[in-house]
Amino acid sequence: MKKFVWQDDNGESIDQAIMEFLAGEDVVLDRELFPFDIDATAAHVRGLSRIGIMSAEESASLCQLLEQLKTEFEAGDFVLDDRYEDGHSAIEMYLTDRVGDTGAKVHTGRSRNDQVAVATRLFLRDSLQKLAGLCARLAQACLERAELQADVPMPGYTHLQRAVPSSVGLWMGGFAEAFSDNLAFTRSVLEIVDCSPLGTAAGYGVNLPLDRDGVASDLGFERLQVNPLYTQNSRGKFEVMALQAASHAMQDLRRLAWDLSLFTTSEFGFVTLPRQYITGSSIMPNKANPDVVELLRGRAATVDAAVVEIQSVLSLPSGYQRDLQLTKAPLIRGVNSALQALAIAPALVEGLQLNEEKMRESISLEMFLTDMAQAKAAMGIPFRTAYLEAKQAADDAGEMDAAASLAERVSPGACGDLQLGRIRSRLEQQIQALGKAESGD
Repeated sequence: MKKFVWQDDNGESIDQAIMEFLAGEDVVLDRELFPFDIDATAAHVRGLSRIGIMSAEESASLCQLLEQLKTEFEAGDFVLDDRYEDGHSAIEMYLTDRVGDTGAKVHTGRSRNDQVAVATRLFLRDSLQKLAGLCARLAQACLERAELQADVPMPGYTHLQRAVPSSVGLWMGGFAEAFSDNLAFTRSVLEIVDCSPLGTAAGYGVNLPLDRDGVASDLGFERLQVNPLYTQNSRGKFEVMALQAASHAMQDLRRLAWDLSLFTTSEFGFVTLPRQYITGSSIMPNKANPDVVELLRGRAATVDAAVVEIQSVLSLPSGYQRDLQLTKAPLIRGVNSALQALAIAPALVEGLQLNEEKMRESISLEMFLTDMAQAKAAMGIPFRTAYLEAKQAADDAGEMDAAASLAERVSPGACGDLQLGRIRSRLEQQIQALGKAESGD
C-alpha cells in the first residue's frame, strides 16, 4: 500500500478505497507533467541554495539526481505507477531514497499546491507554444493554396445552396486569415499564462526570503505571478483560457473538415483527399471513406467538453480547494487532442487535389444574378428595382463567364482583389513575434 507524503508514521492507516479515491488518476496524469515537475524542482533547489537553505554541494547533488531521474523517466527506466501517490511524491521519494535528509530539504518553502501549479503552468506554456506554431503552419498551408489557385472558380454557398461564383483563393484565403487570428489569440493567452507561481506555497507565502524572481527567470518565465492567493485562484482559469485558444483553432479546423467532407462526395466532386487520409469499408469494396476528415471535425467536441468540464468545477471560494484536482484530466485530454488533430492538418491542405473542371461546371446561370443586380445599381437604378429586374431576367441570362465575374468583384478582399498579400504580411508579423517570444528576445 502506498503511503501519502503527509501521513503520520504513528497514525492510523487510511482505507484503501479512500486512498484510491483521493489519488484519483493523478499518478497516470502526472506522467504528462512529470518532466516539467522535475525541471521546476531543480529550479527551486537552486533558489534555496541562493538563500542559504542548502549548500552549493547539496544543490548540485540534488540537481544531478533530478537530471538523472528525468533521463530515466524519458528512457522508460523509471515508471510513474501506483507505487506513488502522484508525481510530486515520486520526486521526493526518489531523492530521499538516494541522499536521505538532503533529499527531504527539497520541499522547504514549497507546497504541493504551487508545485502542481508550476508544473501545469510549464505544460500550458509548452502546449500554447506548440498550438501557436501549428496555427502558423496551417495558416501558411492555406495561404499557399490560396495563392497557388487564386483565380480558380468554384461555387460559393449560403444555406448550403448555390449563391454566387467564388474562387479557391477566396475559400482558402478565408482559412488562412482565420488561423492567423488563432495564432494571434494563442499568443495573447500565452502572454497571460507565462508567469511563475512557484514560491507562493499554499497560497499565502512562507516565512523565507525565497528568490522567486530568480527561480522564475531560471524556468524561462516572462514574469512573476505576484499574489499568492491569485496563484491559487488562477488555477483552472488559466487552463480554460488555454483550452479556449485550442477551441478557436479547432472550430476553424472543424469548418474546414466539414467543407472537405462535403466537397469529396460524388454529389460535389470538387476535392480528392490524399490517399493516407482515406480508409476503406469493411464490407463495401467500392467505398473510400474520409475518416480522418470526419474525426478532425469531431475532435472540436473533445476540446469544448474539456472547457465546460473545468468551468463546472470552478464554482469555488478563494484559495486552494481539492476540487481543482479534477481540472487536470480534461486539460491534458483537451490540449493533447487539439494538438494531435492540428498537427496532421497542414499536410492535408497541401495534399488536396482540386477538380477545377467540376467546380467550374457547378457554377450555374442563376448564380450570376447578384452581379447583374449590382451592375444595374451601378448605373443608377435603385438597388431593390435592380434586384427585381435581375430576378425577372433569370431565364434570359444567357451565357455567363465565371472568370469575368470573379475579376469584376473588386471590393477589397473579394475575388477580384483578394489582398492575400495583406493576410501574408500580418501572418508573417505574428510568426516573427512568436519566434522572438520563444527565443526570449
